Amino acid sequence: MVGPAAADPAIISTASLMALEPLAARAGREAAALAERPGTTATRRRGQGHEIREIRPFGEGDDPRHIDAAATARTGSPQVRSFHEDRERSLLLIADFRRPMLWATAGPLRSVAAAETLALAGWRAALQGGAVGVVALTDAGPDAQAPRPRHRGMALVAACLARAHAAALDDAERAAGQGITPPIRPLAPDLVRAARQAPPGAGIVLATALDDPGEDLDAALAALAARGPLRLILIEDRFETTPPAGPLPYAAPRGTAFARFSGLAAARAARAARLDRPGIRVQRLSSARREGAT
Repeated sequence: MVGPAAADPAIISTASLMALEPLAARAGREAAALAERPGTTATRRRGQGHEIREIRPFGEGDDPRHIDAAATARTGSPQVRSFHEDRERSLLLIADFRRPMLWATAGPLRSVAAAETLALAGWRAALQGGAVGVVALTDAGPDAQAPRPRHRGMALVAACLARAHAAALDDAERAAGQGITPPIRPLAPDLVRAARQAPPGAGIVLATALDDPGEDLDAALAALAARGPLRLILIEDRFETTPPAGPLPYAAPRGTAFARFSGLAAARAARAARLDRPGIRVQRLSSARREGAT
C-alpha cells in the first residue's frame, strides 16, 4: 500500500497524490545511488537548460551551484536560479479513467492504482527539475493539464487526476442508477489527441488496461512514441493475473451462463510481449500491489 488513498480503494484525492512525494524522493535517491556504482554500463546525467525561468527559495534536491548570491543577500534566505528544463526532462502522464478501469476484485480500483503509479512517476520527474503534465481520459472526454515545473506542476496534475476520476465515478454511478449502459469511449483516438499535448522529446507514461481500445491502437501508440520515449503501464487486477481454474457464472442475454478464464493470464502476457518494441517499454502492474512507478 502507498499513500493515504489506501484508506478508500475507490477514491483519488489531491492530498493523497501529493503525499506520495517522499516515496518518490526515496526511490529517486536509491536509483541515483545505484547508477553511480562502478560498472560496465555508462550512464548519463540529465542536462539542464541555460535560460533562467525563475529565482525561488532553495529546496531539497536543488543544486547548490545554482544559488543566486544577490537574491540570497537581498532576502536573507538561500535563493536558487531555476532554468527552463531540457525537453527530455518534461513528462506527460496519461491516465485511463474510462468505465472499464473502474473496478477491482481485491484492493484498489484499477483506475486508482493507475493514478498512484502515474503520480509517483510525476514526482520523480518533478524532483529532478522537470515539468509534468497530465491527460486524464474518461468516457466524457479528456481532461488535460499542460506540463508545469516542480511542486506547482504536481499540484495541478494531482488536482486534474482527482477531478477527472471523481467525474468518471459520478457518471458511472449515475448510469447504473438509471439502469443504462452508455457506450465506452474508444481509447485509441484520445491517445492520438493526447500525443499532441506532449512537447517533442518529452517522456510519456500511459497507465491503462487497454480494454476497449477501439481501432488503430498500434497507430495511436506509435503516435505517442513519436513524441518521445513511451512507458506503457498495463494495470491488471488479481483476477487477470491469477484467474480461478473452474468455470464462473456471468450474466448473458438469456440468463446466467458459465465461462472459464484460465487462459486469461497467458493472453495478458502475450499482449504485453507484443506491445514491447523500440520506443515503447511495457510494464505490467498488479493493481493490488499499488507500488509500481519505478
